Amino acid sequence: MTVALMWEARAVPGRGPDLLAWAEERARELPRRPSRREVFRAPQDRVLVITWWNAPLDADLPELPEPENTLVTRAVHRWRFESLGSV
Repeated sequence: MTVALMWEARAVPGRGPDLLAWAEERARELPRRPSRREVFRAPQDRVLVITWWNAPLDADLPELPEPENTLVTRAVHRWRFESLGSV
């Protein structure tokens, strides 16, 4: 089974590159290796990290932490998805 964990945060104005660098580093430091990971930067200095895991939906998986308040404008948003296959 494939589980996708999504982590999204919006940077403080002008701190987009800093938040992106922070997220990339934390994704590399996860205590377990996902089967795949991607880091994206979106408009309005949003950063999105997606990790894919071969695990059950309710597995205890490592997630990125909350960055310091000087980097983000609000709390981090997190989602967990289970793959249902291709349609």
